[in-house]
Amino acid sequence: MNNAGLPPSIKTDCCIVGGGPAGLMLGYLLARAGVNVTVLEKHADFLRDFRGDTIHPSTLEIMYHLGLLEDFLRLPHQRVERLRGEFHGESITLADFSRLPTRCKFMAFMPQWDFLNFLARRAVKLPGFTLRQSTCARQLWMEDGFVRGVICQGPDGETLRIRAKLVVGTDGRQSMVRQDAGLPRREFGSPRDVVWIRVEKALGDPETDSGHGGPKKNFIMLDRGEYWQCGYSIAKGSFGILRQAGLEPFLQQVAQVSPFDVSRLSRAVNQWHQLKLLEIRIDRLDRWAAPGVLCIGDAAHAMSPIGGVGVNLAIQDAVAAANILTGPLLKGKVSLRQLARVQRRRHLPTLFTQKLQLMMTGSADKPQNPPRTPSAMEKWLRRQSWLPHIAGRIIGLGFRREIPRLSLRQQSR
Repeated sequence: MNNAGLPPSIKTDCCIVGGGPAGLMLGYLLARAGVNVTVLEKHADFLRDFRGDTIHPSTLEIMYHLGLLEDFLRLPHQRVERLRGEFHGESITLADFSRLPTRCKFMAFMPQWDFLNFLARRAVKLPGFTLRQSTCARQLWMEDGFVRGVICQGPDGETLRIRAKLVVGTDGRQSMVRQDAGLPRREFGSPRDVVWIRVEKALGDPETDSGHGGPKKNFIMLDRGEYWQCGYSIAKGSFGILRQAGLEPFLQQVAQVSPFDVSRLSRAVNQWHQLKLLEIRIDRLDRWAAPGVLCIGDAAHAMSPIGGVGVNLAIQDAVAAANILTGPLLKGKVSLRQLARVQRRRHLPTLFTQKLQLMMTGSADKPQNPPRTPSAMEKWLRRQSWLPHIAGRIIGLGFRREIPRLSLRQQSR
């Protein structure tokens, strides 16, 4: 404790709460431009299952502009030029990335921890970048009604105050930053949740040319090398009912739509805690900023996993924020008007993406329609070869691309 009886404090230009894709990308970009940045990550590492693993062409293009693409693609990954799925029992191409105006005309499937470790290793080499792991942000540090920093708890349990010119919340859909800042939020609901299941690989398992099987009858498979990460879609709020019915009936239900029989699934899962429930939520902040604080990524707009767009939308937010705020941070002061520019820049891409996701999932108030025969219009649409390319552009690039603005100082590195 210091002489005033308060926890010790450190100073930084920007304190980023959350070491996910948006937080590390923003921290890397700001530090590369000469801004002093501290990123707080509550976990000791990035090794957690069931996180978004889709790296879209838009993100790969950003890595190219940063001079990181060649090294990045040396990491183990699967390249996907086309996303396929099942429609009325028929396998069809949902999205085609092969004609995109980008260096990489594919989506890369890569465990998110590999992506985060890659960014972190490069960021910590920059003189102004600090990554504090096992450090949990507890609350915003307020003075005279303004956010002045963050009060956090370090790995040894010690309370620490971090004074910053700007606090950026990238701490996900349960964001402490947006809650403490009192930023109002609107929820749009979702009719489905996802149960994640880990199944060890075995001889004779199905092969996928993309590392991604599905979606097929509410079941998908992600190739994790030594195991399959399987996702089973269930009706919103039905997980408790499934638990009451018992684990064995649930696994039998999954076995009906998966390539694994009940005995194989039972060997993989023998207790409920081995399953991970993802409660799908689509929401959006009305205001992303208040004096001294900004939210981006999932902290500003939670997405459905449809299309795997959440990670890439968050990274686009980070690039936009860095482009707009680097100058003000280097000058020592960031105004609320400048923070609002980030939201204005990213509002329409967020709005259009969420509207598209809501159209694809349907209303949360209506039950899912039972299986039926495809209509003549649906059959006609499936025959249009241009549709997968349009879908590929929307998924692969989003509704507004962000490119890092590199200063002369950055370009010389």
